[in-house]
Amino acid sequence: MAALTVWKFHTADGADKALSKLQELQKQQVIQVIDAAIVSWPQGRKRPKTYQAMDTTGAGALGGAFWGMLFGFIFFMPFLGMAMGAAIGALSGHFTDYGINDDFINDVKSKVTEGTSALFLLTGQVTIDKVETAFTPEERGELIQSNLTNEQEAKLRADFGAEE
Repeated sequence: MAALTVWKFHTADGADKALSKLQELQKQQVIQVIDAAIVSWPQGRKRPKTYQAMDTTGAGALGGAFWGMLFGFIFFMPFLGMAMGAAIGALSGHFTDYGINDDFINDVKSKVTEGTSALFLLTGQVTIDKVETAFTPEERGELIQSNLTNEQEAKLRADFGAEE
């Protein structure tokens, strides 16, 4: 079973640094990073910049469609106005199918703000204690987590064309 987690960092480059460390831990087989994406919101910008951080050719990668929809829903829909109300409702229902509910969306919206960054991870096996000790207290982010059931994970992969 995979877990979808979001880690908020208090700097615009904190998520990039954390992912680099996780990629090193993956080489040591301490964590399995299936897919990742980053939101970075530098000071002085109106909106965050977002990007998929993993090579999408690997098995299990969700691809840009999932991350683009999720980031658009969380960070860019408010800029589109009320004319998008019906589409927003439909999209909200769509993400609920994957265990991403309104509380999750609202937590991310309220916590990832100008001057911060976030690391969105889809992970498999994790040796939690080893990952925790690899990060100093200053490097650790705030966890916002949404666990996926096996059924939600399978639906997510099927809907976004990821390989099993």
